Amino acid sequence: MIKLVITDLDGTFLNKQGDFDRGLFQKTKKLMDEKHVAFAPCTGKQCERVEALFGEDAKDFWILGDSATRIKKNGKFVYESLINNELGLSIIEALEKISREHSIIACTKNGAMVNEHLSESEMRYVNASYANVTKVSDFREITDDFVKITVHDPHANCVETREKLNEFFHQIYIVASEDTWIDISNIGIHKGTTVKELQHVLGVTPDETMAFGDGRNDLELMESASYSFAVRNAIDEIKDAAHFVIKSNEESSVMHTIMKILDLQK
Repeated sequence: MIKLVITDLDGTFLNKQGDFDRGLFQKTKKLMDEKHVAFAPCTGKQCERVEALFGEDAKDFWILGDSATRIKKNGKFVYESLINNELGLSIIEALEKISREHSIIACTKNGAMVNEHLSESEMRYVNASYANVTKVSDFREITDDFVKITVHDPHANCVETREKLNEFFHQIYIVASEDTWIDISNIGIHKGTTVKELQHVLGVTPDETMAFGDGRNDLELMESASYSFAVRNAIDEIKDAAHFVIKSNEESSVMHTIMKILDLQK
């Protein structure tokens, strides 16, 4: 009996335009409500950006946002794990030394912060995932602890950049979710651990959980659900880790799969 549905957004639930079939979603949500199934987007996107994306419906979701470092429900944060400010600034300094060609997005409880000289093209990537964004002249101005640190690299060198951060591997969780993105969160905190936290809160087991993903940062997510699904456009590593492979994100396959499975539930 499925009681929890968790899905990555970009590349999985959302299409290439960063949107979804809203009419189909209303049908899917209605069925989940009828079956008393909780819905949880699990994403690198800022929680507030997820709320903006889904509108009024978002109040009913458990949002595992900011690279699954926080859980938000009905406008309130019920869980978060932060990176110590000093450690976060050290990582940012290392990233700046590695390259000036990538964009650093430093997130605190107050929102995302980027360099004031960030190009318009890079700001479009930032705004697609972050609703609250502030420009700073120097990241050292930040005195708060970090929710997460993200890198966008239009030159697709993120796998190599991650390896150059190996001095921090024992202090922090670092994943190149794609060749163009790196997500950095507190040590031991990733989609899998935050899903377990939510499962504990809801009293739900992996056998009662469906999960959908496509990228490297979804590996632990696949391991947290007995019903794990990779979309057809997922990387091979995720297809191998998932129990099932479904159609691509361009075909609304997450919603179609949810409806098919829940229709079988008495």
